[in-house]
Amino acid sequence: MPLQLTALHLLEGTQIQVMFNDGRCAAVDLAPLLNGPVFRELQHPDAFRGCRLDPDLGTVVWPNGADLAPEAIYFQAFRDDPSLTQLFERWGYLPAGSTSATQR
Repeated sequence: MPLQLTALHLLEGTQIQVMFNDGRCAAVDLAPLLNGPVFRELQHPDAFRGCRLDPDLGTVVWPNGADLAPEAIYFQAFRDDPSLTQLFERWGYLPAGSTSATQR
């Protein structure tokens, strides 16, 4: 089953609380992922707060058309979990043969 978000709650600034369809839940700061032209306006708090969970895509979307891959949010949330190192390597978020999820 593809990874998807099943719940989203806005926190402070660019932080959100999310739950994934694998049962994991985390508070995530999305600021490091808000790069590039489509995300520029989302650096303004009011624009960022327009985010919502798209149940069809299973991820965070904004009215300007921006969205983030669930895998990118998952990596941001759990990148320091060594039990997920192989998964993050497979997705291309870590180099193959990483000894720790904290290596980036």
